[in-house]
Amino acid sequence: MYTNKTTQFYDLVIFGAKGDLTKRKLLPALYKLEKKKKIFKNTRIIGIGRANWNNSEYSKIVKENLLNFLDCSLDENIWKLFKSKLFFYNLDINNTSCFKQLKKILDTDSNITIYYFAMPPNTFEIICKGLGDSHLNNKNTRIVIEKPIGDSLKSAKIINKKISKYFKESQIFRIDHYLGKETTLNLLSLRFANSIFFNNWDNKVIDHVQITVSEKVGIEGRWKYFEKTGQMKDMVQNHLLQLLTIITMSPPNNLEANSIRDEKVKVLNSLRLINNNNVNINTVRGQYSSGIVQGVKVNSYLNEDGVKKNSRTETFVSIRTHIDNSRWEGVPFYLRTGKRLPIKCSKIVIFFKKTPINLFNNSFINIPENKLTIRLEPNEGIDLQIINKIPDLQSEYLLDKVKLNFDYIHTFPKNSLSDAYERLLLESMIGNQSLFVRHDEVEASWKWIDSITNSWSSTNQTPILYKAGTWGPGEISDMIINQDKRYWDNF
Repeated sequence: MYTNKTTQFYDLVIFGAKGDLTKRKLLPALYKLEKKKKIFKNTRIIGIGRANWNNSEYSKIVKENLLNFLDCSLDENIWKLFKSKLFFYNLDINNTSCFKQLKKILDTDSNITIYYFAMPPNTFEIICKGLGDSHLNNKNTRIVIEKPIGDSLKSAKIINKKISKYFKESQIFRIDHYLGKETTLNLLSLRFANSIFFNNWDNKVIDHVQITVSEKVGIEGRWKYFEKTGQMKDMVQNHLLQLLTIITMSPPNNLEANSIRDEKVKVLNSLRLINNNNVNINTVRGQYSSGIVQGVKVNSYLNEDGVKKNSRTETFVSIRTHIDNSRWEGVPFYLRTGKRLPIKCSKIVIFFKKTPINLFNNSFINIPENKLTIRLEPNEGIDLQIINKIPDLQSEYLLDKVKLNFDYIHTFPKNSLSDAYERLLLESMIGNQSLFVRHDEVEASWKWIDSITNSWSSTNQTPILYKAGTWGPGEISDMIINQDKRYWDNF
């Protein structure tokens, strides 16, 4: 088992030092790791980009970015320590000789070197080739790559194959930032360290599961990316499927990376395929029209800057699926995610089966089910809905629903929640791959997603309009309420 500590210095080389991801996520996360004394003192953070900056100019630009995007004040003493680790190198990834020059400032034989690809996927191969041709890919090196890993099973396989020509799987860290969230990490301890859940986490006890990732925002100027991707490929293929695998996987042999990932792959391979015959009853595809989100009037997707006026790109997806194994046979899983919904919220709700008898029909004709809500954001925590007697002197039992609530802020007031990128950057430095996605996970998830998107295409399914500020198309009620006699948990 690894320890959450780096024991030697390393070089973190960021390809895409000028990009939005680096500015908004990586630099603030690295600064916070410095503040928490998690970065080894002799570490170098080397920004790579096409700019004629010297180290001093780069430091000034980094400071400006931190002032713009940090969610805390900049401490000058911490900044001095952080600044001492910053370097910049001008490199054209299309020029192989530049990598040979980079080799002169890196000691990959003695030091750990981490290459972070904060670049589009179509640049991954050329960067790997440049590193490989210059012998900058030995056993002491690692690469961290961002989603999307392709846009289909075919393209994901191509990317994985090209990268594997230069780096072994043990060197590749594929990021899904949801895996770095504290509440996601807590799912393992919740399930496997508590007997009340360990022994009651299957189709004998659980009725159904809902996973919701809702966003208030629209596409925020990302139309070039989003128009080609849509909500299914942007959110379901990675974030929602990762959450699904963690809450449904069987107990791993241990907490080592491959033990955990082996179990997640088994779940993905057991997902029931959605095809032409059942796509219309198991999926709802939507696109937001104009409306009001928390008192603010917003445009429709088609009126967003740059979007094609006849676009059929979905901004909302709802899916009903099943896992065809003995643990989960008969339990439906409802996934939904969308933009311009009423609130920003990420949560997993586990609905338990109702009691077989009702001794309290004076309070409830149908006793409500117990449900466990795992809140990833906002107000990270867990609550369990139970049925409790109302205290009074009446002879009859009067019952009501109450919640047993745990939240991080009140339970751990001295332990602030770390940003997901803090965690994932630190784990890549340590060399722990358990929070990163293996190549067969990526491919298995794309295989399942492709079956849906191909069915949408072959059945000519178009997105259903829904008003911004609502919970999506009204047709999602047909799936869960009319067909299954269940209800969406919207609170």
